[in-house]
Amino acid sequence: MSHLPASQSATPMLRQIAERPTVRGALMRAPLPVKVFGALFVLGFLALNAGIAYVVIDGRLDGQWYDVRDLGVGVGALTDWMRDQGVPEVAVYLTSAIVGATGVLSLVGVWLIIGPWLERRAIAKFQVRMGPNRNGPFGLFQSLADAIKLMQKEVIIPRGADKILYFIPPVFIFVPALLGWAVVPWAPEMTYTDLDVGVLFTIAISSLGVLAVFLAGWASNNHYSLLGAMRTVAMMVSYEIPISLSLLSVAMLTSSMRLSEIVAWQSNYNVWMIVILPFAAFAFLFSSTAEINRTPNDIGEAESEIVAGFYTEYSGMKGGLFMAVELGNAILVGALMSTFFLGGYTMFGLETWIPGYLILLTKIMTVYLFFVWLRATLPRFRLDQLMGFAWKFLIPISMVQVFVVAIQASVLARVDAPGVFVLGSFAIINLSMTILLVRLWASRMSVSTIQQATKPILTQVVGGLRAAEQIRKPV
Repeated sequence: MSHLPASQSATPMLRQIAERPTVRGALMRAPLPVKVFGALFVLGFLALNAGIAYVVIDGRLDGQWYDVRDLGVGVGALTDWMRDQGVPEVAVYLTSAIVGATGVLSLVGVWLIIGPWLERRAIAKFQVRMGPNRNGPFGLFQSLADAIKLMQKEVIIPRGADKILYFIPPVFIFVPALLGWAVVPWAPEMTYTDLDVGVLFTIAISSLGVLAVFLAGWASNNHYSLLGAMRTVAMMVSYEIPISLSLLSVAMLTSSMRLSEIVAWQSNYNVWMIVILPFAAFAFLFSSTAEINRTPNDIGEAESEIVAGFYTEYSGMKGGLFMAVELGNAILVGALMSTFFLGGYTMFGLETWIPGYLILLTKIMTVYLFFVWLRATLPRFRLDQLMGFAWKFLIPISMVQVFVVAIQASVLARVDAPGVFVLGSFAIINLSMTILLVRLWASRMSVSTIQQATKPILTQVVGGLRAAEQIRKPV
């Protein structure tokens, strides 16, 4: 034990905090050539953006293959040129498919490298910590170092495990995370495949993760992993119902299951679906956190525990793939949330000047940072609480909402009135209904009695035994 005064013992800690690297300090200590190069880069970037803005305003990009506001126009021009040259249709189709798949894989791959660093740094700011700051400038190489570490670790296969089925889940778990991007519209002509049943495709793809989870728990030949897989499957199947009901409300109101038409509907009426269907947006977002095992619903893989639920027996990079897919699913949910409820790539006419994919990326990052905020703030729910919330709250209210939205969709199709009045009345009705049903559910489930704060007996009564006896008495 040190006998120094508290002020002297705290001096090294204060000096260490003051000497921590910051962005401003690093820029101030940078050499002169680095500062000059940085200034030239910023000026060149601003000049490039000014030039793009000029040609956009001048109208020179409209309909041209080099229109940067919609990269799908360039791909369409390429395929048309290939057809004019007599290239077989199979080669044309494969070319467009490869270009689109490369774009999706590049987005997900880059995010799996940047995402862990960004999330750890953001949570560190929330919790007044530093986060990764050693490997590379500001810790940018930390994710790469973690990936190299995981790839070097030994892969241990449990005795008695089915080796073939044991190796399938880490790869199969990525199928929904990649296929879900197929129907997401980034711009009017920038969609990998614009299906007529895009909503059904989204629901079907999100259900594939259940198979990988149960297969991972069963093939591990571990009773704990099997029980963890069973409770995860029960949670995922339960929360698929409110997700389906929420998207059903959106499809009925817009009279379409094509995601591009849902975005166009919101753009035509200059309104976001989250304003008209607030409870559907909440149910979709909350249920999605359960589907992708994000806080506060990370029951499948509780990262604060020693074991990892259904993939406890997976080590090395195979376990790392299960952890990485959560990041990929998080931005996929952000894209779907933005498409269904936040207007997609549109922003009240701003998409005519700014590329729509940049607008969509901004919305995706906003939803993702909201997920990070929840993770840094909220504790994890118990499984019984989570299942009860789905079956006793989300599903019943979602069913009532589907009935109400069906009536509203019929009224919207038959009433010849300005959309601002009709949709405004729908928004007021749905918001009022949500508040009423939530209060009714709270009184029905006796939530009000739980919220009544009891007096702090331990601070009023001296003596642990006497206080404990009074605590045990019914309030």
